[in-house]
Amino acid sequence: MDMPTQPGEPNMQERLWLEIGAGHGEMTRVLAATGARVIAVELDSKLNQRLQSLAQEFPRIELAAGDILELDVGVLTGGARFRVYGNLPYYITSPILHRLFEYADALEDVYVVTQLEVAARIAARPGSRQFGYLSVLSQFYAEPEILLRIPRGAFRPPPKVTSALIHLRMPGERRSIGDLDEARFFGFVKLCFAQKRKTLVNNLRTVAAPEGVGAILRGLDMRADVRAEQISVTQFAEIYRQLK
Repeated sequence: MDMPTQPGEPNMQERLWLEIGAGHGEMTRVLAATGARVIAVELDSKLNQRLQSLAQEFPRIELAAGDILELDVGVLTGGARFRVYGNLPYYITSPILHRLFEYADALEDVYVVTQLEVAARIAARPGSRQFGYLSVLSQFYAEPEILLRIPRGAFRPPPKVTSALIHLRMPGERRSIGDLDEARFFGFVKLCFAQKRKTLVNNLRTVAAPEGVGAILRGLDMRADVRAEQISVTQFAEIYRQLK
């Protein structure tokens, strides 16, 4: 997997990788062989024991036993800028991305293997049926790109679904949107997608009068019957600001 150094990036010896789900250490070895510092997170105690020999071979590998959703990433990285590689359990891809984006100011980019369907949702554009809350979350913080589709036979044992390697390059729309209360904003976005078949006006009835939402939409040259899946990340931010 080619992960080129961009202009202005630190050299390999200064680079820090946080690997989520180190497993048997195949990618841990690849990352460590570049000379980078690698923090390998693994929940399985037996796999952690096997990783000990790899850590002895590469002194710049640090093992972190535990669940990435419970570990303090800021403490693990010491506040340094870092990149992420992970082979993520499909059912918790969204919570893990949420967790990582808490450290967006220190996060350079993310390479993760996940279910192709989930990767497609992350990278989906407004107007497509796959565009949803996870799309807005990911594209607020990063620019996602599906780099590679991975067939089932590439894994042992093979999963029941096709996988994909997706790259999320920081920053995303957040850079141009500017300051806002991000926790409240994403609560608002969740509400907008509460029932995808409903219009935005109807999904927001519990927090705003339809007339008020309609006026905001008209001011943004948007249709009164627009649905959340048709709205861009920057438009969500503008609607949120005006509703406040």
